[in-house]
Amino acid sequence: METESEQNGSQNVLEIKAASFTLPVIRVLRVDMNEIADEITAKVEQAPDFFRHAPVVIDLTGLDDPAAEINFPQLVGMLRGYGMLPIGLRGGSPEQQSAARAMELVLMSDGGHRRMHQIPVNDESNAQAHKQAENRQAGENAAHENPDQDEAAQTESSQSESRTGDTAVEGVGIEFGSTLINRPVRSGQKVYAAGGDLTVTAAVNSGAELMADGNIHIYGPLRGRVFAGIKGDTRARIFCQDLQAELVAVAGHYRVSENIPANLKNARVQIYLDQDTLRIEPF
Repeated sequence: METESEQNGSQNVLEIKAASFTLPVIRVLRVDMNEIADEITAKVEQAPDFFRHAPVVIDLTGLDDPAAEINFPQLVGMLRGYGMLPIGLRGGSPEQQSAARAMELVLMSDGGHRRMHQIPVNDESNAQAHKQAENRQAGENAAHENPDQDEAAQTESSQSESRTGDTAVEGVGIEFGSTLINRPVRSGQKVYAAGGDLTVTAAVNSGAELMADGNIHIYGPLRGRVFAGIKGDTRARIFCQDLQAELVAVAGHYRVSENIPANLKNARVQIYLDQDTLRIEPF
């Protein structure tokens, strides 16, 4: 029996089908960013390969305080800093879900068609989850002849492209210490300067993300999203020559484009925290 495309003498270029995937879930039980950072660090150290470039879902269904305010820019920035890719939120209050959507997280249903591997945060009974993660990654590594060489080559390639490569930054680049990027950061690309400042001398396009533990300097148009002091450094600042950002954040305090005064857009500004208030001022 001929399909519709065969009858029309053409071939489909894509198909849309339903599929299920096993996704790691970061199940937050208590909102304490310092404790969460400690727990995530310990988990990543136990199974680093399992988390590298892993899409994860943030689960709030077990919160001890369901109405707790969650600093999503800091939480998402922290997870990305460890190489994870937060893609969605499960549970949460309307306010929490609204904040998650501002970070472009998908609201996940509790439907049984999604299989999720839960990784508790702030939960003393998580040793088994660690062991499962390590065993799963060990099985994946067994399929490769030289996994260590492959990972080293990928890391070296990513860092080379992120710093001063001949092309624009590709994918997710994680740099250590103060970092200079002299190529455009395109939509969908992410750069994280761990433990230092980040300087970009070209444009940061819409949909791109910059993250740094310290300050961020942008000498081209800033149209994407930028997170300074993502591990909680309230002294961090953002300096940009042309503010057109979708979102700016310092130590988890953020503003989206709609909340940036019109007279500051396209202006040369610095962005910093004054106690708990995020200020944007021309300079």
